[in-house]
Amino acid sequence: MSWSVLLAAFAGGYLLGSIPFGLVLTRLAGYGDIRSIGSGNIGATNVLRTGNKPLALATLLLDSGKGGIATLLALALLGPDAAIAAAAGSMLGHAFPVWLGFKGGKGVATALGVLLAIDWPVGLCACGLWLLTALLFRISSLSALVALALAPAFAWWWSGPAVAGLGAFIAVLVFIRHKDNIRRLLDGSEPKIGTKKKAA
Repeated sequence: MSWSVLLAAFAGGYLLGSIPFGLVLTRLAGYGDIRSIGSGNIGATNVLRTGNKPLALATLLLDSGKGGIATLLALALLGPDAAIAAAAGSMLGHAFPVWLGFKGGKGVATALGVLLAIDWPVGLCACGLWLLTALLFRISSLSALVALALAPAFAWWWSGPAVAGLGAFIAVLVFIRHKDNIRRLLDGSEPKIGTKKKAA
C-alpha cells in the first residue's frame, strides 16, 4: 500500500477524531465551556462532573464512536494497514485537535472504540478490564491506565504484531496524556468516579 493512501487514511482519522464532542454537547446543554469545569478535560469523565449522566454517556459513545468509525471506514475502503493508520490518526486528533489549539482529551473512549473496531475481542478485553478495575477502585484514570497498558498483550494474542503495535502506540499516548493523573494516583489525591471538582 502506498504512503499516500496511508497518509490519506491517517488524515481522515485525524479530522474525525478531532471533533470535540464533549465541548459541543456541554455548550448545547447550557453548561458553557467544559474546559472551565473540573479537570478542564473535554472527555466523558469530566462531563460527568457536571452531574449530567446522560450527557456524559453521550460523550462517551460519540468519542468512542468516532475512533471506531474512522477505523472501520478505512478498513472497509482501503484495507487493514489503512485502518491502523486511521486509528492512530483518530487518537492523535482527539488528543491534539487543531480546532482547540492542539489541546484535547485524554483519548480513553476513543481508544476503546478503536480497539473494538480493529479487532473486537481485543476491544472487549480492554473494556472488560476497565470495567472490573472501575468497580474495584472507582477511579476512572486508573481503570484506563490498567486496561490500555494490557491492550498490546491482548492484541498480540488475538491479532498479531501489527495491532499490538497500534495498542502500544495507544497505551503510550494515553499514559502521556494522563501524566497529571498518574501523579495524583501516586499521592492519593486522584478523585473517584462521579466526584464533582471545582473549577481551577
